[in-house]
Amino acid sequence: MQRIMMIFKAKAQKAVDRAEDPRETLDYSYQKQLELLQKVRKGVADVATSRKRIELQMTQLQQQAAKLTEQAQKALSMGREDLAREALTRKSALTGQISDLEAQHAQLQGEEEKLTLASQRLQAKVESFRTRKETIKATYTAAQAQTRINEAFSGISEEMGDVGMAIQRAEDKTAQMQARAGAIDELISSGALDDATSINRGDDIARELESMSSQSDVDRELAELKARTGGALTAGDQPQGSIEAGDVASTELLARPESEVEER
Repeated sequence: MQRIMMIFKAKAQKAVDRAEDPRETLDYSYQKQLELLQKVRKGVADVATSRKRIELQMTQLQQQAAKLTEQAQKALSMGREDLAREALTRKSALTGQISDLEAQHAQLQGEEEKLTLASQRLQAKVESFRTRKETIKATYTAAQAQTRINEAFSGISEEMGDVGMAIQRAEDKTAQMQARAGAIDELISSGALDDATSINRGDDIARELESMSSQSDVDRELAELKARTGGALTAGDQPQGSIEAGDVASTELLARPESEVEER
């Protein structure tokens, strides 16, 4: 079970790394920092509000204490010492409350100053992070574009890899067809295959007869050339009629079959 959990975590981590975009992560972190800064500012505002309420209470109590002092003086002037004592007693209670409020006011004022300083520092960090975030995002985008361009040029990208494989398959098929066409031409030339488009299709005997007929035509033409050459050599000793008769006889002999020529 531990190995299964480890494998599952490794697979999940790899999937998360593949799906993670650093630019989106930076934007999310910046958003969280802005939310934190907003909370700190709200805290400063709350502390300032509490401090202001205490100040108002202190002002009211001080006004009441001053009023009691006036009442005590007036009671003494009228000979009512008891009323003056009662007024001063109430004033003493108000003075204690004012002292407590002053202590709370000082404490809240200190907290407000601390939160204000923390807010300023956090705001400076957020601004610095924003600048760095934009720089990192721009650098990452440029690097990603450069990587894609280099992969396209080198042919190792997925799209260009498919194109390269298609080109390789096309070249292989073309070479195979060229080799097949050349082999068929050689076989037809050697006689191992018949030309299906030829009109005079036949077997080996027909080709042999055609070859013998071609050879007979060559022999006949050669004999005619020899006869003409021999007649030209004796043309000065024979009369015109004899030459013409000899030419006619030679022509008749050449026109007859070879067996009759040999008998004659």
